[in-house]
Amino acid sequence: MNPSGNNEYVLDSYIKSCIRNEREGQKALYKHFYGFAMGICLRYANNRLDAAGILNDGFFKVFKNIDKYEQDKPFKAWIGRIITNTAIDYYRANLKFADHADITEHNEIAQEQSVYGKLAYEDLLAFVQKLTPAYRTVFNLFAIDGYSHEEISEMLSISVGTSKSNLFKARQKLQDMLKAPVINAYERKMVAFDANKGRVDFNTNTK
Repeated sequence: MNPSGNNEYVLDSYIKSCIRNEREGQKALYKHFYGFAMGICLRYANNRLDAAGILNDGFFKVFKNIDKYEQDKPFKAWIGRIITNTAIDYYRANLKFADHADITEHNEIAQEQSVYGKLAYEDLLAFVQKLTPAYRTVFNLFAIDGYSHEEISEMLSISVGTSKSNLFKARQKLQDMLKAPVINAYERKMVAFDANKGRVDFNTNTK
């Protein structure tokens, strides 16, 4: 088995090997999706050590449930959903949704297009990790992963107003961080911002 392969046939062989509970297949699949999955974990974690814990728990769930994967659907999306849900579970017990008011009128911050669009991936990731777990989780789910406030409300067992409030406050705090001294420039792939949707696209593929 060649872990460096990236075509659909090779990926299918990894999946079938994992279904047979073969360590070689599990190792190959882990290596194949490590960068993608770690990118998700880092956005939700306080630091790389916590991210590694989320990653390991997430892949454990992937291997445990891989026989339930429906092969007519994109595998990358399936594994991404499991990793994201693992990150949410990891922090759910520590999320303290205190000091928030329902904010329905604040859906966007006007400066986002000019601010986020100029940040390198590492810069924005560092700022997001400084947010409290509550703000970070909602910001990730809405602005990066594309979930609606209604979906976030169900996922985190909070009200839609609380989701909007935490998103608004997360953005405010990010704006405050950006008022600090000039950020170091990175010769990396930049963060793309969709002004129409108010979303941030983290491109974690550094190849």
